[in-house]
Amino acid sequence: MKQLKNSTRIFTILLTSFFFATPVFAVDGNELLRQVDANMQPETYEMYRKLINIEPDGKKKEFLLYTVKKGQDKMVALFLSPASEKGRATLRLGDNMWLYIPNVGKPIRITSLQSVVGGIFNNSDILRLDYSLEYDAGELVENDDTYTLELKAKTTSIAYDRLMMTIDKKTTMPLTIECYTASGMLIKTLRYSKIEDFGDGMVRPSVLETDSPLHKGYRSVMLFAKMKKKEFADEVFTLNYMSKVDELR
Repeated sequence: MKQLKNSTRIFTILLTSFFFATPVFAVDGNELLRQVDANMQPETYEMYRKLINIEPDGKKKEFLLYTVKKGQDKMVALFLSPASEKGRATLRLGDNMWLYIPNVGKPIRITSLQSVVGGIFNNSDILRLDYSLEYDAGELVENDDTYTLELKAKTTSIAYDRLMMTIDKKTTMPLTIECYTASGMLIKTLRYSKIEDFGDGMVRPSVLETDSPLHKGYRSVMLFAKMKKKEFADEVFTLNYMSKVDELR
């Protein structure tokens, strides 16, 4: 009789635990991607970046850019150096991009796959918007310390048809991103590193490196500095303002 009572008690405990235990929900890929975006950059900010193109023989070419972003789809980047590029500016509004060159007249249209700096980074990398704006989350694989998230481009105008993003669980920030064409060919791999505290709650990688199987021996590096939250008028993100971006500094 005592054994029967104990068995009944155990069954009751198990049954209660089944119905009243805290449920465990699967991670939602699109929500995870939105969190990655929020951790990587505030909605509106200014920052400085150095871009370095490295050739197989070790030769380097460096560019210094001042960049401002507003909302999800507005970004301007101004070239501060080298002297040959000083005063040039690029503007991105959604999928549309322009390049302004002093003394050349009105801004000219450019595409996401072109590169105003040469090297492995293209215009889409340089004028990077939120990933969740351009991609839908697909298959999500949970590993011990990371997530692997497949991303599919929302439109054919986006530079990469598919991304494979490896995300650090602790920081919810990307570690590596593999970029593929619609045919499945790997174009490049982006690698984030060196987490830095930029102040005002902004803690994110300060280095982005990339290489490509299409350009053996070539590398490009992007160094982030002085990222700061700052408000800008919509006027800043217009074709007419591209010649005056330096006034914002």
